Amino acid sequence: MNEFLLPNFGPHPDNKPLFSGHPEMELALIELYRLTADKRHLELARYLLAGDPRIQFKPEAYVYHFCGTPFTSRIHLEGHAVRAMYACCGATDYYLETGDQAYWKALNVLWKDLVSAQMYVTGGVGARSDGEAFGDPYELPNARAYGESCAAIGNMMWNWRMLAATGEAKYADVIERALYNGINSGMSLNGTLYCYRNPLAFDPAGGEKIRNEWYDTTCCPPNLERTLASLPGYLYSTSNDGVYVHLYDNSLLDWRLENGTALKIRQKTTYPWDGATEIVVTPAQPTEFTLFVRIPGWSDTAKVAVNGNSVAGAVAGQYLPIRRKWSAGDAVTMQFNMAPQILEANAQVTENYGRVAVQRGPLVYCMEQIDQGEGVALKDVALSANQGSNAKFEEEFDKQLLGGVLVLRHSGALYEESTDRGSLYFSHNAPAPKSRPVQLTFIPYYAWANRVQTPMQVWTPVARA
Repeated sequence: MNEFLLPNFGPHPDNKPLFSGHPEMELALIELYRLTADKRHLELARYLLAGDPRIQFKPEAYVYHFCGTPFTSRIHLEGHAVRAMYACCGATDYYLETGDQAYWKALNVLWKDLVSAQMYVTGGVGARSDGEAFGDPYELPNARAYGESCAAIGNMMWNWRMLAATGEAKYADVIERALYNGINSGMSLNGTLYCYRNPLAFDPAGGEKIRNEWYDTTCCPPNLERTLASLPGYLYSTSNDGVYVHLYDNSLLDWRLENGTALKIRQKTTYPWDGATEIVVTPAQPTEFTLFVRIPGWSDTAKVAVNGNSVAGAVAGQYLPIRRKWSAGDAVTMQFNMAPQILEANAQVTENYGRVAVQRGPLVYCMEQIDQGEGVALKDVALSANQGSNAKFEEEFDKQLLGGVLVLRHSGALYEESTDRGSLYFSHNAPAPKSRPVQLTFIPYYAWANRVQTPMQVWTPVARA
C-alpha cells in the first residue's frame, strides 16, 4: 500500500487518478492510518470518498459503484448494495477519525433511508437482481428479493461503526436483526452450503437451487465464515464511563476498563430462545463504573435486577446505564419479553399489503410447506390474525428439528380453489372462496432451505374475517 498507492495516486496533478470501484480501499487505508498514524492514508481515503473529476464515467457507473462522486452529496442509497454498504463503512470510519460533520450529516440521511424505506425485515438489503442493487423507496419484493449475504454483512458492519460513533442502541438493534436473520440464513446449518441471495419467499418449481457449495462469484462463503469468526468482537465495547453489552450470548469477556482495571464479564443465557440472561461482573478490585445493557427494541417490557434488587429505567431500544461500585460476583439478571409478535409493513410496501410477518425476540420466522399439513400449499393459506382474534401462538422447542429450534404454531385458514375467482380477472362480487381451519407451523427464517426443496414465505396473508 505504502509503496504503490501513496506515491502514485491522489489529487495532485503529478498523481494518477484513482477510482475505488468496490469501495473497500477506504476501509483498509483508515485501518492503516490507525496503525501507523501516517496521515497520508487518511488523506487518500478522503480523496477516494470525494471522487476525482478527472475520471469520467457514465452516470449509471457512479450509481452502480457508489463511488466517484462526493460522498457528502449523497441523499439516498442506490446501486450495488454491497458496494453502498462498504462505502458507508469507509465514510463512517473517516468521520470517526476526523469528526467531519459533513460526513456525519450524509451518514444520518442515508441511515434513515435504509431503515425507513430500504431494509428487509430480516436485515437484508438489495431488492433487485439486476445490478444486485437497491430499488426505489419501499421496493421490497419477496420472491425476487436479492438480499445478498454480503450486503447483510455490510449492513451489520456499517451499523457497528454508527454504534461506535454514538453509543445509540438503534444501531445495535439493526446489527442484531441482520445477524440473526439475513446473515445467519446465508450458511446452511452444517456449514457446507451457502445462499448467495436470501429471498423472503421461494418456490423451487422455478428451477433455482438456492443453496450451493460454491459460487462463481466467491465473496459470500468466505465473508460469512469471516463474519462468524469475528462475532466475539461485536458483543462488548468500552468507553470512558464503563462497558457496553450489545449482544447476548454465552460468553466471557476478559478485558480491562479504560482506566486499566482488569475486568471479567460472563454471560449465561439460552438467548434467543429464552429472554433470560445473567451477567456476572468481576473486576480485579471493587471499582465504580457504568454497565450499559441493551434493552432490545423488540422487547416492550424488560425486567432488570442487580443482586436481586430491581433496577428501574429499562426502555425498549435504549441502553440501560447501571452505575455502581462493582465487586467480584455482582450479578445482573434480565428478562426480555419473548412473546411472538405479528408485524405489518408500511402500506407503501405494496407487495406486503394485507400480509403479516412473525417475529419472536430477534428472530424472524417463516413457513416452509414441508411443515404444514398434508395437501396444504402455502399459496392457499392465511394467518388468523385479525383484530379481536383470541388465537395465540403455541411454542415448542424441538431438539430434533434443524439443530434444535423453537417452533411456533398458530391457527389459520386454508382456502379452496374457486371457479369464480380462478380467472386472471373476475367480478368483485364473485362469491368468497370457501375455507377450512388449519394449524400453521413457523420455523426461524435462518433455518429455511436446510432439508428438501420446498416453498417458503415470510409474509403471509391475513385470513378474511
